[in-house]
Amino acid sequence: MGLADLHLHTIYSYDGTATVRAVLRRARQLGLDVIAITDHDEIAGALEAKKLASHYGVDVIVGSEVTTAEGDLLALFIKDKIQPGLSLIETLLRVKDQGGVAIAAHPMAGGMGMKSLTPASILKALRHPLAGKALIGIETYNGTAIDRMSNHYARIFANTINLAHTANSDAHIIDTIGFGATEFPGSTAADLLTALHKRTTRVRKMNEWSAWRVMSSWGFRYLESAFTRLVIARA
Repeated sequence: MGLADLHLHTIYSYDGTATVRAVLRRARQLGLDVIAITDHDEIAGALEAKKLASHYGVDVIVGSEVTTAEGDLLALFIKDKIQPGLSLIETLLRVKDQGGVAIAAHPMAGGMGMKSLTPASILKALRHPLAGKALIGIETYNGTAIDRMSNHYARIFANTINLAHTANSDAHIIDTIGFGATEFPGSTAADLLTALHKRTTRVRKMNEWSAWRVMSSWGFRYLESAFTRLVIARA
């Protein structure tokens, strides 16, 4: 079985702290077969990772965590940035136009200004004849969610609908990459896509920190990253 982490952030996200190369190195160390770089409303980091992937032995999916009007959406296998602020259905249509697929990120989760999709929004999108074909998965385990009960609610909700289950880290720091992982038959990004379509993915919980540790570690890494970038800019 292959292992994938489909929700990762780099310094191309406003709240990310890790370089693309650091993320790739960590993914290789952890034995991840596939990763998706999903920076907020951005694909530059994912495109960089795609170019470097062969040097690290990790398959990279170009993705983005898109801020829709109704909540965050993981757009995977895309080629261009997708405009934030659109309705969920319009966003899904744009993902589909690029030949991509989408996963509902941390549905129902709250806290720290997080915007998450509601069951009502997801069900409405699934009823749309075209947008519903792009929405093929739901993140039923988010390894760094501050709102821990949201994972429980997401799993219950996912069991009532025909979507693939995924587990991801939503890592904004190196230390939490792989805290959640998606198991799938095979080892490549193409194998993963097939598994998502066939609904044969499985959730694996790799690690878990307290909400306090997640936040304090992110705060430390964020300040460290900001200082490093400031030094580089002044050099």
